[in-house]
Amino acid sequence: MRIAIAGGSGFVGNALTKRLIEQGHEVFILTRSPAKNGDIKYIQWLTEGSDPAGQLKEIDVMMNLAGESIGAGRWTSTRKQLIVQSRLQTVAEVLQIMKQLPTKPKVFLNASAIGFYGTSLHDRYTEADASAGSDFLASTVKQWEEKALEATHLNVRTVLCRFGIILDKKEGALPRMALPYKLFAGGNLGTGQQWMSWIHLDDVVNGIIFAIENENLSGSVNFTAPVPVKMEQLGKSLAQATNRPHWFPTPAFMLKALLGEMSLLVLEGQHVLPTKLQQAGYQFQYKEIASALADIYEN
Repeated sequence: MRIAIAGGSGFVGNALTKRLIEQGHEVFILTRSPAKNGDIKYIQWLTEGSDPAGQLKEIDVMMNLAGESIGAGRWTSTRKQLIVQSRLQTVAEVLQIMKQLPTKPKVFLNASAIGFYGTSLHDRYTEADASAGSDFLASTVKQWEEKALEATHLNVRTVLCRFGIILDKKEGALPRMALPYKLFAGGNLGTGQQWMSWIHLDDVVNGIIFAIENENLSGSVNFTAPVPVKMEQLGKSLAQATNRPHWFPTPAFMLKALLGEMSLLVLEGQHVLPTKLQQAGYQFQYKEIASALADIYEN
């Protein structure tokens, strides 16, 4: 297939692109700064004079992974605006590209997040839960998804990939979570009773390819492992995987003082289930947190 990816040089994009190339697909990366790579074609976009639609012919798949990282800095009012606007801008540009293509892609996949559901210690969420939460992340995801769904007006199957916390040894949230354990200071964050809906990076990549190939999948799709865990269990599993103690808790007030509003990423959570992926027949490689962390820290 011919697959175009906006944000293809980021955390998920790099891993996905590598797998797609291994499978023999032709990959086009939409980027502001084109580079040269024999296996990947780089297409300039979001710059004056760029014409991405003119260089993308007969694309089978369009995917948007672009957007300002939510965990890269304190959520000031300026940063919040950047987080929202970066997502809306890139989706709008991808939609404009697809409108200009004489042959539309068979499927459009847009990155999203389980932050849509808001936070809860008790509720369980599936794709059938249509109401968004009320916090900043939920509002951001709702706007992001509403814009992405405009692709359906082009008769393009649209998949909203609601990612949970993606686990990888080198990138994402896990290295920061593991650092205190490496320093022999790991323990509960807050009460430890908040839920964490996680997913191994390999299942993200495999799940995306599954969604591309499965014509019955559309709309919101949760990308989370089937067995979410409470933060206390995650910490104990992380301690075991890294051969470190789990004993030094970080109080909620300290995290709030350090991170401000962004502390909700670790102090509050959701119990989210991948109902649509499983009903469509996707087989998770890593269902349990222990096996996921064992793979990450053995490799």
